[in-house]
Amino acid sequence: MGVPTSTNDFKNGMTLELPDGLFSIVEFQHVKPGKGGAFVRTKLRNVRTKAVIDRTYRADEKVEQAIIEKKEMQYLYRDGDNYVFMDNVSYDQITVDPTDLGNSANFIKEGDTASVSLHDETVVGVELPASTALTVEITEPGIQGDRVSGARKPATLETGYVLQVPLFIEQGEKIIVDTRTGDYISRA
Repeated sequence: MGVPTSTNDFKNGMTLELPDGLFSIVEFQHVKPGKGGAFVRTKLRNVRTKAVIDRTYRADEKVEQAIIEKKEMQYLYRDGDNYVFMDNVSYDQITVDPTDLGNSANFIKEGDTASVSLHDETVVGVELPASTALTVEITEPGIQGDRVSGARKPATLETGYVLQVPLFIEQGEKIIVDTRTGDYISRA
């Protein structure tokens, strides 16, 4: 159960416990029209599906603020389709469904640390550092003389994720990847 909070206390990033699920506030605006009562126009993102919706509330309307606990956890191993994480403080292990991992599943490798968001002991999100170093497992060798500026080729990483890399990247090399966009940044 959440904590009752007023729409006047909204902040970007705050998580609300609404009847249709958990939503984080992307942006909000207090509106005071010439006639009628003031209201708050919000843009909310569903924590699970990432879908964005618009909602309008009366000023000072009470809503439930969800209590989200963030814990630093280490990714240990895959258990079937699920991912097993260990709490860095208590050493408790939890199993995370691939849907809760989202795009993070493309960039996480054993031993990595992630920030796991929990609501009532249920995982609602996993955040990785902004970038990570991963090994290129499969890529075509660069063709001698092919020096077209900005030319790219596909590369498969150790996690199975495929992205476009510059021609000079070789198989077995470590590269830095942006975990938010999935883009190549540089050699490691």
